[in-house]
Amino acid sequence: MTRTRRIGVGLLSRAEQTGSDRARWAEEQGFDSVWVPDGDGKMHALTLSGAVAATTSRITVATSIVPVYTHTPAVLAASAMTLAHLAPGRFVLGLGSSSKAMMESWNGIPFVKPLTRVRETVQVLRAMLAGERVDFQGQTLSSKGFRLNPLPPTPVPIYLAALRPNMLELAGEVADGVILNLVPLRALPGMLEHIAAGARRAGRSLADLDIVCRFNGVVTDDRAAGLNDVRSFIARYFAAPVYNKYFAACGFEAEAKAFADGFARGDRAATAAAITDQVVSEVGMVGTEAECQAQVRAFYDAGVNTVSIIPLCQTVEDTDRTFLTFAPKHFKP
Repeated sequence: MTRTRRIGVGLLSRAEQTGSDRARWAEEQGFDSVWVPDGDGKMHALTLSGAVAATTSRITVATSIVPVYTHTPAVLAASAMTLAHLAPGRFVLGLGSSSKAMMESWNGIPFVKPLTRVRETVQVLRAMLAGERVDFQGQTLSSKGFRLNPLPPTPVPIYLAALRPNMLELAGEVADGVILNLVPLRALPGMLEHIAAGARRAGRSLADLDIVCRFNGVVTDDRAAGLNDVRSFIARYFAAPVYNKYFAACGFEAEAKAFADGFARGDRAATAAAITDQVVSEVGMVGTEAECQAQVRAFYDAGVNTVSIIPLCQTVEDTDRTFLTFAPKHFKP
């Protein structure tokens, strides 16, 4: 079966490259979706999604992603309902566990049982969005007496961000879509197998889910400069234990260990050396228009059906070039 292939834009944290203006621009260019980030301390996805929803008319508005620890199910339900009324039939609620560092260090919230917390959030949220009066007591969540009113005009799809096997299988089991990030092509088949295994537990198949992949990178003729721009971005993720383990599982075991060892020593030269050009080329996107388009097409061919382009550029002009490389008038998936 041929899967639908969609292309979207990911909003950025830089003030001059983000917000409802960029979303309107993306809609004018013919992109299918706009993905609104959260969790980096620079913007709030649900708030910005309201502005995007109110100032666009066709494009899908999706959060990528909202942490389940910082938003209770009742808050998520009310937010999703509001956004669904602002953008009927075109709002997607993307959720994730986030990370121990962000939750405990930034927010003072214990990062306990993330898999259970995500599962229970989706369970309670589904009931709330269906208009049920909730009476739930779980391992990580409780809610009693809440009833959403009014209800969303159309069902709100729930997508889950996932990296490792257990979360991938949970997403396949309970979500409408799965959001992948920093994926090397060689790791994608195994990840899809885990999603499919979860889907089978719910009597579904992989074809019933939207598989979303975020592409972080830059379209450029200066490959060396582009690699360095993307390398500095990837380093933030290599420093996070959950992502470090993820990269090791993706086939970069030596590089992940070298980074972790260097990071523990405060050795910046060692951490920089650990993120080789090969790592950057596989988990990021760097190259000319033709090279980057070919990389994205390979992911479509491997089973992804929605791509979110996230430029890591230093200027608005380079950001425009990267986005326009994938605008429907220039790119046919």
